[in-house]
Amino acid sequence: MGFFLETLIGGLMTGMLYSLVALGFVLIFKASGVFNFAQGAMVLFAALAMARFAEWIPAWTGIASPVFANVAAFVLAGAVMFAVAWLIEKLVLRHLVNQEGATLLMATLGITYFLEGVGQTFFGSNIYKIDIGMPKDPMMAFESTFQGGILINKEDLVAALIAAALVALLSLFFQKTSTGRALRAVADDHQAAQSIGIPLARMWVIVWCVAGVVALVAGMIWGSKLGVQFSLTTVALRALPVVILGGLTSVPGAIIGGLIIGVGEKLSEVYLGPFVGGGIEIWFAYVLALGFLLVRPQGLFGEKIIDRV
Repeated sequence: MGFFLETLIGGLMTGMLYSLVALGFVLIFKASGVFNFAQGAMVLFAALAMARFAEWIPAWTGIASPVFANVAAFVLAGAVMFAVAWLIEKLVLRHLVNQEGATLLMATLGITYFLEGVGQTFFGSNIYKIDIGMPKDPMMAFESTFQGGILINKEDLVAALIAAALVALLSLFFQKTSTGRALRAVADDHQAAQSIGIPLARMWVIVWCVAGVVALVAGMIWGSKLGVQFSLTTVALRALPVVILGGLTSVPGAIIGGLIIGVGEKLSEVYLGPFVGGGIEIWFAYVLALGFLLVRPQGLFGEKIIDRV
């Protein structure tokens, strides 16, 4: 039982990080109808900016404090992601309003390669580290309840708590603020929202900025765990099954889907992996997502699309 709970908790913590990346997809799709394939590149770009600014700031300011460097780097990287979001809306999306979905998808693919190239040009292509003081040592918990206790990775626990806090803040933002309610109105009906005076262009800039902040937090966490390298763009691919499972238009769906995928990956690798030769953790999420596409294409919490002829 203790080993099962250990695997379950590890899956929940990993799933929370998947949810964080999936939120970027959901937020942009809800507000603008664009499936943002560039979310992975945004995570990479934000992580590169954070890592490099943390290296450069002590030389620029003469202040050697790691805490100051990390805080300043986070603020600067956030400003960079705001600028990236504004430029994407102004130079790309504004000119593609009411275009076909395939056109918008290709536009986000172009943004992906552009961000990867610009990131490599300005920040370099080596492997960089982000050290935000997250504990690396594991800890034992529930030793009095289970024999030998349960091993918990402190870094994963802190990362999951950060992700959960950001998700809670986003939920409050969408539910309690006037801007959040305007974004929900835009998500429900673009034309109706525009008819009552809600500026679509500004709302799209805001939601891309929010997605940029989400990408920055995700990049900071994944960069701390794995190092900042160009393989971080594949993190977005791991979030695609989460979006499919939870539903493209549902923020709660992104959270629940991430937890299901995270737990499913860990449990399948431990309990089914020995029977299929291992490696099941790599493809389990995609097979599960394929099954949902066949049975419930809109996902667990997505809105069912009804076409009237």
